[in-house]
This record gives sequence, C-alpha cells and structure tokens, in this order.
Amino acid sequence: MSFIRAFGSYLPSRVVKNEEIGWFIGRTPEWIVGVSGIEQRRFAAEYEDVATLATHAGECCLKSDHTPLKDIGLVIVTSGTAGRSFPGPAATVAEKLGLTRAAAVDLPMASAGSIFALAMARDLAPRYGNILVIGAEKMSTVALRQPINRSSAALFGDGAGACLVSARDGFLEIVDSSLHSDGTGSEDLRLGFISPLEMRGRSVIRNAGKKLPAAIREVLHHSDLNPKEVDAYLVHQANQHVIEAVARTLGTEKECFPQNIREYGNTSSASMLIVAEEYFRDRQVKSGRYFVFAAFGAGYHWGAVLTKSRKA
Repeated sequence: MSFIRAFGSYLPSRVVKNEEIGWFIGRTPEWIVGVSGIEQRRFAAEYEDVATLATHAGECCLKSDHTPLKDIGLVIVTSGTAGRSFPGPAATVAEKLGLTRAAAVDLPMASAGSIFALAMARDLAPRYGNILVIGAEKMSTVALRQPINRSSAALFGDGAGACLVSARDGFLEIVDSSLHSDGTGSEDLRLGFISPLEMRGRSVIRNAGKKLPAAIREVLHHSDLNPKEVDAYLVHQANQHVIEAVARTLGTEKECFPQNIREYGNTSSASMLIVAEEYFRDRQVKSGRYFVFAAFGAGYHWGAVLTKSRKA
C-alpha cells in the first residue's frame, strides 16, 4: 500500500493578464477567455529556472509534513521545459532540498508527467519508503519563443506542484492507477529544441475528451465505483472547455472538477499537483471519500489515479 502525505506548490509572483499577452499575439482578452477560460497566468523571473520552481514547491510540501529528510529515498521531477538536455533538474533539486541520500530521477513529459510520476511513486514507495514527486514548468519560455505562435502563446503559465508519497502512512491511500500511451498522436503536440510549440488543437482536444474519461472510468470500474461517488476530480488544467466536457461525459457536476486555469493558465505537468494542493489546503476531509487524479498530454500520454481518504 502507498499513501499521499502532503502537497506543495509554488507560483511566481509576476501576473501576466490577457491584455498584456494579447498585445504580443494580436488577440483580444475576450478571445483568449472564450477559447480557453484563461484570464491571467504567472511568468517566472529570468533567474527562476525549472529547478528553482521545483525546489520551491518541494520546500512547501516538505514544510507541511514531518518526514525527516533522511527518510526520503527518491525524488522524481517531471518537466517538459527543462533548460538543457542533460543533466535534468532532478539532481539539482534534490541537492537544494538537502536530500543528499535520495536518488533523483527526471521524467521529461509534458502535461501528463505528474500523473505518471504519481503512479510510479505508488509502486516504488514500498522499496524507497518516501518519494517526493514534483512537476515544474517554465512554459513562458515556450509561449514567448520566436516566432510567437498566436494560437497557443496565451495558454501557458509557469509554476510547480509537489506531493509526498509514502509506503508508511498518509491521509490519502492510493488505491489504483491506470496509465496509457499512444504514439500515433506524437506529432499533434510537440516542442523542438529551438522551434516554437506545434499543436493541432482540434485533434488534441478530441483525444483528451475521449481518453481522459476512459482512464477515469477504468480506475473506478476496478473498485466498483461510479463517477458520482467521487468527491473531486483533480485534473490537468489544460483548457476550461476540456475539463467541463470530461465532467459531462462522466455524468458528473462540473463543480466536482476544481479549476484554477483562469488564474494560472496551463502549467503543463505542474497543473494537476497545483490544483490538488489548493483543493486540500486547510480542507477537513472525512475518511472514506474518493478522489481521482487525471491528466492527458503530449505523446499522447494519459492516465488516472484513484485515492481514498483515511483518518489522519
């Protein structure tokens, strides 16, 4: 058995509203809200790289928990916007956090990275004891890359989210997971080393709208649950319309899908953990409640994780 003990997040201080980014791309604020639901996003400072964002989120997570640093055996950092090919940010993040005894692994995945890392941590926790999972993205480097892509530049923001997975104890038991990949869609959403992001938006939205509900239903089916028995769905914040479409497909209320995309935009692999941290922050959760984590991203990669709350 594996459990989630704590969450953490970090958002840069600079707020970039639609008026500002719209000027760059020749789009009105109303157009941006209409296609995505986004009103503003956060951009990191020049000196804040992916490792810096990840470290801040990791610090936030560890500060809310009392697990000694020496007992953390593994750090997984997932990001699609690391600043170099190698080494990835994981080793740097572990060193900055004082996790000198922990192994550090990079998972270079966009959008779906945190759901894959969470599912992997569930399986690896019995071996490593405690695993710190961090999703961190500096998507502003993508949004502002020349030539600016007018179709996608306004969608993204920067940030990082984290969670601590343990084989010992935690307020959320990780019950089940479901992960999938389909390389036939690898050209629909891609980012080269120096080129701007390329996205076939309709194809991405269509696939996300089908594959996310299917993965969610898969983990619910394994536990004989129906979608309405889940208290909240903590999903990747890609697009407000996609999130609401998934809710309709599952036959649940959109209120069961917490959203922060209006404030932060699409923070790729960081978004699922950021919205989870905000949802559970200062919330008193009764035992026996179900919560689903889910994400879809480039690759295509997608998946879902089912959790159940337990007594502290």
